[in-house]
Amino acid sequence: MTSRSIERVAFLASDAPRAKRALNKLAERYQGTTEPENADAIVALGGDGFMLTVLRQFVGSKIPIYGMNRGTVGFLMNEFKDDDLLERLNNAALLKLHPLRMQAQVQSGEVFDHLAINEVSLFRETRQAAKVEVHVDGIARVDELICDGVLLATPAGSTAYNLSAHGPIVPLGSEVLALTPISAFRPRRWRGALLPSAAHVEFTVRERKKRPVSAVADSVEVRDVTHVSIRQDMNVAAKLLFDPEHHLEERILNEQFQA
Repeated sequence: MTSRSIERVAFLASDAPRAKRALNKLAERYQGTTEPENADAIVALGGDGFMLTVLRQFVGSKIPIYGMNRGTVGFLMNEFKDDDLLERLNNAALLKLHPLRMQAQVQSGEVFDHLAINEVSLFRETRQAAKVEVHVDGIARVDELICDGVLLATPAGSTAYNLSAHGPIVPLGSEVLALTPISAFRPRRWRGALLPSAAHVEFTVRERKKRPVSAVADSVEVRDVTHVSIRQDMNVAAKLLFDPEHHLEERILNEQFQA
C-alpha cells in the first residue's frame, strides 16, 4: 500500500443514468469536480467500456485513474461507495499497464495508429471467413489462418474477450501476451499461443477484396485493413488505482479458479 497526497479530484461519468447520478452525488459531497488536467486523480464512473475510454484518453499522463462501478461488468472497477473517497484514493494500490500499439494499414494505403489496454482484434466483415497470415518477430507462424478473427490480448485483457474466445488467462507480471484465434476453421488444431511481451505480431489479410477484415483496438475500429502491426508500447503507461483488497492481480488470479 502506497501513501500519496490526493486532494483535487476530477469526476467523469459514462452516459448511463446511474453513472450520472453518482457523479452529481460525489461532486456535491466533495465540493465539485476539478478539470482533469489539474486533478491529482480521476474518478471514472461507469463500466469497463467507459474505463477503457478514459484510460486511452489519459494514457501516458501522470494522472492515476480510479474506477467505480456504475456499469455492468466492472472488472477494472472498484466498488461504488461515496464514503471516505479521499482516504480510499490515497491508500489505493497503483498499477501501471503498458498498452498495445496497433498500426493498421487499410486498402487505400493509409495507416491508423491506436492504443489498446485490453486487446487488438481482427474480425471478418462479411459472411466470408477471413484468411490471415500470422507473423511473430518476422517469422511466419501461421501461413493461412481461416477464421472469424484473431486477437492479441494483454494480461489485463486476457479475462475479457480473449477468455470468451477460449484463450488463456494470463496473470499480471508474467510478461506474456495471449494470441488467440476466433472460431478457427483451419488449422483445425491450432488454439493460439502465449508470446513474450516484447513480441512483434503482424497480421496480413489475404483475399482482402473478397474477404474484408476490420481491426479493433479495444473499441476503436478500423475497417478494410490489409496489414496490422502490434507491439506492446513500454514507453507509455496507463495508471490505475485499486482498493488493496480488490487489486486487479488478485481478480485475474481468482478468475482461474472459477467453476
